[in-house]
Amino acid sequence: MNLTFICQSAWAERPNAANFQSFVPAKWKILETAQGDLNADGLSDLALIIENTDPDNIVSNENLGSDKLNLNPRQLMVLFKTAKGYQLAARNSNLPSEGDADSPCLADPLGEGESLTIQKGLLKIGFHYWLSCGSWYVTNTSYTFRYQNQKFKLIGFDSNDFHRASGDITERSINFITGKVKNTTGANEFAESNVPEKVEWSTLKNKYSMSLEQVQFNEQIEFE
Repeated sequence: MNLTFICQSAWAERPNAANFQSFVPAKWKILETAQGDLNADGLSDLALIIENTDPDNIVSNENLGSDKLNLNPRQLMVLFKTAKGYQLAARNSNLPSEGDADSPCLADPLGEGESLTIQKGLLKIGFHYWLSCGSWYVTNTSYTFRYQNQKFKLIGFDSNDFHRASGDITERSINFITGKVKNTTGANEFAESNVPEKVEWSTLKNKYSMSLEQVQFNEQIEFE
């Protein structure tokens, strides 16, 4: 569900608030919301992606790409529903902005489809990377979190790379609980093949234990 209204309220650090809009600061707007039970208490919790609307963060671009770049920061917030209202459970301020000064040809990473979902108690956030110049690749990434031990722990990461010229598709899926990595190659967007896709399994060299607050969504993370 996409909402575009602006909430004119200050930061709310109170333990509980009856209205979820109380957690959105003044002059910020809500881009996406997702609802679902995240802590298995039978109540419908809420995840929000919000964005600042400061006009000073919209800058001119003289290079390739859009004439204007919206560099306003974004945040992901998770609110637990309680008997007294909503309670802030987690926040991450490391989301990519709509525009990118270093890659002005990059489209809005949140502009394609539904980026935020809650399903079966899991929180997922996805990004779509498409450049109008400088690269043939289109990349989709998705992070999966589960609430445990009072934190939202990263339990899964999925990526899909598509080459717009050749049509070749490469997929990678990581399970941080088992440390197993599934790599799939051989699929093609433009042509059917009688050759089955090639699936290779490997194990992460490093052990990762990351909470929602620690993930740098605005950086290219290499899990090894």
